Amino acid sequence: MTDDNNNVFEMKERRFSPDSTRRWIRSGIVMAVLLLLVIIGIMNVFIVKQDEYKVISQFGEVVRIAEEPGLNAKIPFIQQVSSIPKYQMNYDINSAEINTLDKKRVLVDNYVVWSVDDPQAMIANARTVENAESIMANFINSVIRSQLGQMNFEQIINEEDQSTRGDVNEMVGERVNELLAADNYGISVTDVRMKRTDLPEDNEEAVYQRMISERESTAQEYLSEGDAEANRIRANTDREVQELISSAEADAQEIIGEGEAEAAAVYSEAFSRDPEFYELYKTLETYETTVDEETVIVLPSDSPYARILMGYVE
Repeated sequence: MTDDNNNVFEMKERRFSPDSTRRWIRSGIVMAVLLLLVIIGIMNVFIVKQDEYKVISQFGEVVRIAEEPGLNAKIPFIQQVSSIPKYQMNYDINSAEINTLDKKRVLVDNYVVWSVDDPQAMIANARTVENAESIMANFINSVIRSQLGQMNFEQIINEEDQSTRGDVNEMVGERVNELLAADNYGISVTDVRMKRTDLPEDNEEAVYQRMISERESTAQEYLSEGDAEANRIRANTDREVQELISSAEADAQEIIGEGEAEAAAVYSEAFSRDPEFYELYKTLETYETTVDEETVIVLPSDSPYARILMGYVE
């Protein structure tokens, strides 16, 4: 029994000897270091996507820009990685109040499509995407205020005439790109559009009333011009009618004269052929104008009328 206990004790001494303990500790440390190195390696490898730039900075300074898609690495604990969009972005600009050429105030709401062309220049001069958007919005508001200040209110709000707005949008985009390029901000504007044009609330009603008054004045001018044109047309028509009537009357008088002349010739010929019949005919004609149902005629018994009425005709 004593021998067995001694053997067990010797086995335990061999199993937990100082040399074996140190070997286990060294192995654990090596494994931990390797695991830490793997973790550090994984944490300092990054992926560049198709639609982004990766900016590697060291102590606040940009050391390189990763543009090509794929795997990249950075120095652990010293370098940091940030992303900048490579795709086109939309930015809604706050409404701005603008005075038009005809001294009216209008609120203009715009949006812009833009992109980062040179991320290093953008970071050097604007620092962040948010600052770049703010700078770009200030340029756009300034240029729009200058352009729309040369236009009347009706030209701005007239939705039927899209050519005017299109020209303004193009001019604003070109001018803003010139300003951004001059200060090397590394960004560019693709498109600028006016979404909405409104009147300020404090003068909206006054402007509406003035517009109504102007429309009524214009309508009255049109009515006055229409009345004047109608009077002119009536006068010309009356003159033409009088000319036609005068011409017709002249033609009628001429025809009547010719008819009377021809009738006189016929009468003369008839008189020359049978004077007594002609005299009888003319006498009967006078009856039509001198005798009616209420006419009372006193005639001597030897008058031609009396003789004819009594039936004495030789």
